[in-house]
Amino acid sequence: MVRWEPDAYGRLRDAALSLFVEQGFEKTTVAQIAERAGLNRRTFFHHFADKREVVFAGQLASDDLIATEIRAQPPGTDPLHAAVAGLMLASDTLYEQYREGAIQLGAVIAASPELQEREMVKRATLADTIAAALRDRGTSEAGATVSGWAAVAMFFVARNRWNQPGNQRPLSDLIDEAHKEFLTA
Repeated sequence: MVRWEPDAYGRLRDAALSLFVEQGFEKTTVAQIAERAGLNRRTFFHHFADKREVVFAGQLASDDLIATEIRAQPPGTDPLHAAVAGLMLASDTLYEQYREGAIQLGAVIAASPELQEREMVKRATLADTIAAALRDRGTSEAGATVSGWAAVAMFFVARNRWNQPGNQRPLSDLIDEAHKEFLTA
């Protein structure tokens, strides 16, 4: 009798990441991921809609945390600083624990046009989330949109520095650095 093992979600993510690194995203199947995790395809689809969702899992929780922090910023905080505060909280609370996986995922995404396209959708979704939270704070439509996209650009510049092999700096430090570079540019 096979003993039940906990954390099917984590095991599926780990199995998928290792297979994506070993053989590439396009050549990896859901069946291979499930088998590597010691699970079946049905369990995979209970946790993920498709194999792309394994790569971008956690975005909803991240976006919710960012938006909540933006809305919680003190009155008078300008939109860009409010957006950066949300991104920095998410980096410290969620992203930092996944540094090693982020390094590997960066390489997987860079090697896959399909995942690069999905990442662009992720960026647009994040910009929309930030803009909506800023509008909730009273920022104009145009101000919220521009601030949202500027914050997303800073975040991805920082993230691309963060997920480089050998980097030891926290993501929030790199976001702060990108923010300062943006303001002085």
